[in-house]
Amino acid sequence: MQYFDGIEPLKFEGQSSTNDLAFRHYDPTEVFMGKTMAEHLRFAVCYWHNFVWEGSDVFGQNSFPRAWNALADSDPMTAAKAKTDAAFELFQVLGVPFYCFHDIDARPEGATFAESDRNLSQIVDYMQGKQEATGMKLLWGTANLFSHPRFMAGAASNPDPEVWAYSAATVASCMDATQQLGGENYVLWGGREGYETLLNTDLSREMDQMGRFFAKVIDYKHKIGFKGTILIEPKPQEPTKHQYDYDVATVYGFLKRYGLENEVRVNIEQGHAILAGHTFEHEIAVAQSLGIFGSIDMNRNDYQSGWDTDQFPNNTPEMALAYYEILKGGGFTTGGTNFDAKLRRQSIDLSDLVMAHAGAMDCCARGIKAAATMLDERPLMDFVDQRYSGWSGDLAAEISADAVSLSDIRGMVAERDINPKPVSGRQEHLENVVNRYV
Repeated sequence: MQYFDGIEPLKFEGQSSTNDLAFRHYDPTEVFMGKTMAEHLRFAVCYWHNFVWEGSDVFGQNSFPRAWNALADSDPMTAAKAKTDAAFELFQVLGVPFYCFHDIDARPEGATFAESDRNLSQIVDYMQGKQEATGMKLLWGTANLFSHPRFMAGAASNPDPEVWAYSAATVASCMDATQQLGGENYVLWGGREGYETLLNTDLSREMDQMGRFFAKVIDYKHKIGFKGTILIEPKPQEPTKHQYDYDVATVYGFLKRYGLENEVRVNIEQGHAILAGHTFEHEIAVAQSLGIFGSIDMNRNDYQSGWDTDQFPNNTPEMALAYYEILKGGGFTTGGTNFDAKLRRQSIDLSDLVMAHAGAMDCCARGIKAAATMLDERPLMDFVDQRYSGWSGDLAAEISADAVSLSDIRGMVAERDINPKPVSGRQEHLENVVNRYV
């Protein structure tokens, strides 16, 4: 290895291990619920935080410049290939099966769209060779339609048709790249699909533009024979003040309005769920109930700052509840667990990058094992079944019948002297039950 020299591929050493560069809970070969742990979790590592971002923030310069980016100013394509080399080295050290990337993560920006497109094509060929040599797979590809100033008013929702066209062309290129690399999903992440003020915004027009844009994406998916899943990633507030893709329920309403609910699913991020005022498990449960669950980005926020800090996850109880909803819905199909997480600016060593992923993978392993046990032993499901058991009785069938009106029900309640008594929801008991597993 060139960049991660001296760091051996991580192995499972068990809970007694004190080795920072080993797994204590993640045993990819362990079997439960009919699959290995690796098959259940389907881990992926992202390009953007790990190989592009070098530790800058709004108050400070890069705190950990990476060797693979050193040639970016003099020879951008050589630097892009070096970045790919470094990425696939880390993937092998961690033993993950998947990765994810935006177009600009992998290729240099060209002076024109055509040049950027050629750059992407060249680097995708290089990435394909790396995949063939290592067995790595692409969980999903996506386009960055938010960083460049041209996207400051959005991409699909932009008031300028030239930006809309440029965005559509970019997505077509990225879908081709994802198809070439055998990607299992394609993500539409609308980082700036929203507005800052109503004073200069036509809401109906912008949402119609987005609906038309996504419909063309679906058409293109079928045209090129892409068999993967199209995903939308909900995100509130950041960076645009009012986002059209605020949360899972909002995305579903949008999909229903434009007849796309059978074609698109959601990629749910933990940090975005919190920003929307929800829990991670809530967003997953809503997506499962609506039939649009697809994949997850696993991370966490700093709860004191209230910002999308993209920290590596370390809260096992939260993960257990999230994976409980995922497993209850049948588990991942084309989706997986992508670590959309980044180091803190003071964690400057490459070993920090490895340890961060190792710890996160261990926490996910602990969480999904707890979730699997809760499903197997059914303490929560049995309680829920009992709580709603009345809806399997005669009264429920009678009042639900189409022929029965509100007037009929009113008469029925009065005649039978129906007088329901409150029943405890036993929330504290159930929280204690969960704590026994985590």
